[in-house]
Amino acid sequence: MKEFSDESVYCFIEYLQIEKNYSQYTIDFYRKDIDDFILFMTAQGLEAFMDVEYSDARLYVTDLYNQQYARSSAARKISCLRSFFKFLLREEKVKENPFALVIQRKEGIKLPKFFYVEEMELLFEACSNPTSLGKRNLALLELLYATGIRVSECANIQLKDVDFDFATLLVKGKGRKERYVPFGSFALDALQIYINEVRQHLLGTNQHQYLFLNSRGGPLTARGIRYILNKIIAEASLTGKIHPHMLRHSFATHLLNNGADMRTVQELLGHAHLSSTQVYTHVTKEHLRKTYMNFHPRA
Repeated sequence: MKEFSDESVYCFIEYLQIEKNYSQYTIDFYRKDIDDFILFMTAQGLEAFMDVEYSDARLYVTDLYNQQYARSSAARKISCLRSFFKFLLREEKVKENPFALVIQRKEGIKLPKFFYVEEMELLFEACSNPTSLGKRNLALLELLYATGIRVSECANIQLKDVDFDFATLLVKGKGRKERYVPFGSFALDALQIYINEVRQHLLGTNQHQYLFLNSRGGPLTARGIRYILNKIIAEASLTGKIHPHMLRHSFATHLLNNGADMRTVQELLGHAHLSSTQVYTHVTKEHLRKTYMNFHPRA
């Protein structure tokens, strides 16, 4: 192998698609991460994947931090390259995995931001408009908060995925994994009003089964959902740096604050690993600490 092989990259991408069943969104990130790494190694005078050693991997990681990449972005790039070289090692195209022993810098845990219950009430009030789009927006907000699903998952929901008899939702998550998530009476009522009074009107002559529609009757995209949520947040006059994913954080945090167990929340969120869910325990502990410090007479 005289140069960085496009064939090796192509085989890895095919492996991610077929064997790992990764989404196209994730695969696109992996491809870009590998391309960036190749550019860096080429600038260092290396010509092939088999030339990359542990010291080169460490140099690349140092460069990532020097460029002030967010810890999560750097971690994704390192994870991608570790998986890539593990694949090359399996295919006998390299003799070692230079990223196998690379350790990320340890930093303080970045706690996910969430809405307090009072703030959620302000959001619901902001989309209580009795118009057709107002009823759609309320159903959208109620379902997102009731289930904790991702915006991308919400965009893919079809009518057949909603079981109104048992108030459960079939969610197709990352890696095409499916899970059932229950929802409560507020979301149930809002959904029924939306479907019975609004959806057919918005659908018009369109023919599809997607649950949430835009004003032209087409499926509401993830980008469209984020736009709607940002408008609701703005209308609620909430301050600070706020983003729609905070609804998912709020779902998990409020469940744990009210006594839900970690494994249940993990399953509801669709997390593959419990460690992804455990970050919310830090949020709830911090919430308890602040409450104690504010209200205990001898804190």
